[in-house]
Amino acid sequence: MLARIYNYRSCAPDLATSGQPDEDELATIAAAGFQLIINLGLHDAEYALADEAGSVRALGMDYAHIPVAFNAPAPQDLRRYFEVMGTNPDRRIWVHCAANKRASVFVGLWLHLRRGLPRDAAFAVQRDIWQPDATWARFMVDALAAAPD
Repeated sequence: MLARIYNYRSCAPDLATSGQPDEDELATIAAAGFQLIINLGLHDAEYALADEAGSVRALGMDYAHIPVAFNAPAPQDLRRYFEVMGTNPDRRIWVHCAANKRASVFVGLWLHLRRGLPRDAAFAVQRDIWQPDATWARFMVDALAAAPD
């Protein structure tokens, strides 16, 4: 059941976020019809699975890894995320990191900047999970300011 996955949130019918799923939870995600997993966490971290890419592909889903350093999110990380999201418009996508902090910010930016949701709605999941620290607050402000009109 999806609700058991750490910090799981449904953002839209085709988009969900969470903290790091385990192997059994990846199978649950696949069974729920998700087609692409985007991992914003780090592969060498203690929370990471040994071979998440292999596990995801064995379940019939695609996998994208965009390692975002929690203490140093970068504009190129967000650009890469937007590229992956933009090239998969008709797929059900699950975005995760360790605790759904990075993921909730990236998804909020996507929902606002690309899907046109008002900021309050776009960042509802992020606000429900955490209050960004100074580094992440600056990252969000910069990303919103850099967005084309």
